[in-house]
Amino acid sequence: MFSGEGGKFFSSVYGSVQRFGKRPGGYEGEGGMNERNWLRRFCAVYLRTMDPERAAAETGEDVRLYACGGDGTLNEAVNGAAGCPNAAVTNVPIGTGNDFLKIFGRDYRAGFSDLKALSEGPQAAMDLIDCNGHLGLDIVCTGVDARIAVDKDGYKLLPLVSGMGAYIFSLVANVLFKPIAVPTVVDCGDLHFEGETTIVCVCSGRYYGGGFMPVGDNMPDDGVLETLVIPKVSRATFFRLVGRYAQGKYRDYPELILHRRGDGATVRGERELVAVVDGESLRGHGFTVRRSERKISFFYPQGVGYGARTPAPSL
Repeated sequence: MFSGEGGKFFSSVYGSVQRFGKRPGGYEGEGGMNERNWLRRFCAVYLRTMDPERAAAETGEDVRLYACGGDGTLNEAVNGAAGCPNAAVTNVPIGTGNDFLKIFGRDYRAGFSDLKALSEGPQAAMDLIDCNGHLGLDIVCTGVDARIAVDKDGYKLLPLVSGMGAYIFSLVANVLFKPIAVPTVVDCGDLHFEGETTIVCVCSGRYYGGGFMPVGDNMPDDGVLETLVIPKVSRATFFRLVGRYAQGKYRDYPELILHRRGDGATVRGERELVAVVDGESLRGHGFTVRRSERKISFFYPQGVGYGARTPAPSL
């Protein structure tokens, strides 16, 4: 738990979430902001301004950080607490996307919303992916999937377009009206690929993009990263393949999806590339994606686990 000011913060979060749980739909507070939105924004601001490593060092006690929000909020906490032996993080799912938590099964949302169960739960040392110095807990992708994820934010500005609607707009625009593959050089273990690639995906976790599960049987704590490379394919093949890719069926298509296990990959391109690390976007002409020497302690509710392969949760 937090001590000092952190303890007051946790108590505030705990009380707010419990009150929200007793009032379906929350309530409208000052300025028309309901309690869930207030809690998400408050926690995001708190995590941006705090220094968890310093907090752990000053107290000399175990510190547990509750990242209240989506994958981006969790990523901020992870980058702050990585390598700090006294700090552990978790994710209270009140954001728009919580892909990492889906590794814990279909009922992850209920379990991680129970702060009492979280506070009493176990913790495990999870691997981290380093992408040009930015750390991630789940998946790094660079390809048409990354471009879809980044461009969707622009479509959210359109009238009457929701989060899923923005994703669909971005998918159509990037697949039907833009080249889906770009020239790259990919090095991953014994694999050296020069040519156009559609997707390069490096996985420690299992889910991204709202529920895609490219590799379903990897473990987030085994010290191994799974890399998938999809060279250029036609649009017809892409649409035929994408559903199977999302279900972790890459082994059924060895001629279309290249797979390597190891410490990561490097991706270079003459044009500017886009990479997405747990929902956070990076741009550059090259990305070095590797397993970080640092780890992160992640705690989760009593009674759930991530050891067995989980079926794809509902989106």
